[in-house]
Amino acid sequence: MLDTLASTPALALGLALVFGLLIGSFLNVVILRLPPRLEWEWRRDSRELLELSEHYEPAPPDIVVQRSACPKCGHRLAPWENIPVLSFVLLRGRCRGCGTAISWQYPAVELITGLLFAACVWRFGVGPEALAAIVFTALLIALAGIDLRTTLLPDQLTYPLLWIGLGLSTITLFVSPIQAIYGALAGYLSLWSVYWGFKKLTGKEGMGHGDFKLLAALGAWCGASGILPIVLMSSFIGAIVGSLWIGLRGQDRATPIPFGPYLAAAGWVQLIWGPQLLQAYRDFSGLN
Repeated sequence: MLDTLASTPALALGLALVFGLLIGSFLNVVILRLPPRLEWEWRRDSRELLELSEHYEPAPPDIVVQRSACPKCGHRLAPWENIPVLSFVLLRGRCRGCGTAISWQYPAVELITGLLFAACVWRFGVGPEALAAIVFTALLIALAGIDLRTTLLPDQLTYPLLWIGLGLSTITLFVSPIQAIYGALAGYLSLWSVYWGFKKLTGKEGMGHGDFKLLAALGAWCGASGILPIVLMSSFIGAIVGSLWIGLRGQDRATPIPFGPYLAAAGWVQLIWGPQLLQAYRDFSGLN
C-alpha cells in the first residue's frame, strides 16, 4: 500500500486531503468543546480544593462520545450533515432545524487542515516524516483555533506536542536529541525572559504562559536554530494581522491579541520549509 502511494503522488495527495478534511471536522469539535470542559473541571477542582459546598453543574459535551448538535436549537446532526465542507454547501450554511447561520469556522478549519495535510505529504512524500508532520499540523491547528476563540493554549495540547517532538528527536526524524532539547529550552526561556522584562518595566503581563510552552514545543521539533526564524516570522505576521484586526474592528490598541496562532503558523512554516527559506534568503542576500 505504501509503495503504491509512494509511486502515485496524486493519489497520496488526494488521500491526505480527504483525511485532513475528516480530521479537520474533529478538530472543530476539539476547538469548541475542550475549553468549556477544562473550565468546568477547573471549577470542580477549585471547589474541592477550597472545601466549598457541593454545587451541581452539568458537564459540557464530551469531545469524543456526544454527537454534534446545533448550539441554538439542539438539532442533532445526521451523518450526511456532518460531511466536511460538503454539508456546509448543501445546507447553504444554515442549520436544517432552525435556520440559524452556521459559523464559517467549520468549513474553514476542515479545508485548512486538508490542504496542510496534503502539503505535508507533498513536502516529505509518503513516510514517517509526513506522518509526524501531519500530527504536528493537527495539534497546531487545534491550539491556534482555541487561542483565537479563548486566548487559552491548553497544556493538554502543548505538552503532547512538546513530548512528541522530543521523542521523535531520538530517531533524528527532524532534529537530533541535543538540538531538540536546546530548542525547547531556547523557546521557553526566550519568551519567558521577554514576559518578565516587560512585566518589570510596565507592571503588565505582555503574554500568557501558554506562549512559552508552545514555543518550547516548536523548538523541540525545529531545534534551537529554528527559534529565531519562528519568533521573527510570528512577530512580523502578528504585527500586520493584529493591526488590521484592531483597525477593522475599531478596537483599542491595548486590546489583547492572541499570539499563539502566529507562533503556530510560523512554527509550521519553519518545520516544513525552514531550510529552503534559509537557502533562499542566503541566495537573495548573496551570503554563502
